[in-house]
Amino acid sequence: MAAFWSVKRSDTTSHVGSGALALAVVGLAVVPQVWNASVVQQLTTLLILVMLAAMWNALSGYAGLVSVGQQSFIGFGAYTTIFLTQQGVAPYLAVALAPLAAAGLAICLAPLVLRLRGGQFAVGTWVVAEAIALMVMLDHGLGGGTGVSLRGLNVLPSHIRRAYTYWLALAFVVLLLGLLFLLLRSRSGAALQAIRDDEHAAASVGVRTAPLKLAIYVLAGFGCGAAGALTLANTLFIQPRSIFGVHWSAFMIFMVLVGGLGTFEGPIVGAVVFFAIQNWFSDGGPWYLIGLGAVAVAFALFLPRGLWSVVSQGRQIQLLPVGYHLSRRPTP
Repeated sequence: MAAFWSVKRSDTTSHVGSGALALAVVGLAVVPQVWNASVVQQLTTLLILVMLAAMWNALSGYAGLVSVGQQSFIGFGAYTTIFLTQQGVAPYLAVALAPLAAAGLAICLAPLVLRLRGGQFAVGTWVVAEAIALMVMLDHGLGGGTGVSLRGLNVLPSHIRRAYTYWLALAFVVLLLGLLFLLLRSRSGAALQAIRDDEHAAASVGVRTAPLKLAIYVLAGFGCGAAGALTLANTLFIQPRSIFGVHWSAFMIFMVLVGGLGTFEGPIVGAVVFFAIQNWFSDGGPWYLIGLGAVAVAFALFLPRGLWSVVSQGRQIQLLPVGYHLSRRPTP
C-alpha cells in the first residue's frame, strides 16, 4: 500500500478534545454550587495562573517577545481596581474595568519597549515594572509601601464573594483563551510566529511587524491586568513589592517552560503542575524556590518542548488546533 500526506488543521481528536474542553467549562461553572468556599478560592488561584501562563506564552512562545516585566500590568490592574473603588465604582465593576486600563497602559508603553530587541526588551520591561512599583509606593492615597485592602468586598459573605470572584475569573479565562485562539487561527497567528523566528525576514516578505507586536503586547497586558485585579479580589489585600514582584515573571516562565512553549495547551498543563507544586511544597521556604529553579533547568535541558510534547509526540494531538499539520493516510 502507498501513502500520501495531506495538510490538516483539525481531526477527530481535536473535535473530541474541543468538546471535552467545552464540557469542562460547564463543569467548572457549577463548582461554587458544589464545593466549599476554600476550594473555590483555590480554583480561582488556578484560573489566574492559567491566565498568566497563556499571556506570557502568547508574548514569548508565539511572538518571541521574552518579557520579565509583565508584573507591571499585574500590579497596575490590582491598583487600578483600588483607585476605581475609591472613586465610588462598585468593586466587581472595578475588577472588570481594570484590565482595560492595563491595556491602555500597554498602548502607552509600546512605543518605548517594542523598539527593544532580545535581552534589551527583557530588561526594559523589568525596569518599567520597577518604575511603576516605585510610583505606586510613593502614592499614599493608594496605601504607599504598606499595602491596601479592597474594603468594598468585605461587606459580602465570604462564600458569596468567593463565588462571584471565581465566576469572574472563569469568564476572563474563557474570554482570553478565546481571543488568543481566534488570533492564532487567523493569518496573524502565522505572521506572529514568523516574527518570532526572524523579524527582519518576516518584514521582508510583507509582514506588518509593528501592528502585530502591538496587538499581542496589548492583549498580554489586558490579560495580566485581569489577573492582577482578580488576585486582589481573591485575597483582598496587596502590597506594591508583592504584586509588582519579579517572582510573577519567574512563575510564568516556569509554567510555560514546563507545559510547552509555543503550544496552546502547554501553558494550561504547566499552570496545573505549578498549582500542584505550590500547594504541596510552598511551605518549604527557600528550598521550594530552589526546587522550582532546579525543575525549570531540568526541563530546559532534557525536555525543552515541555510536558505537552510528551502527550502529543508522534500523534499531533491538538485539543484546540491553531495551526496546520501533516497527516499521513494510506491509499489502496
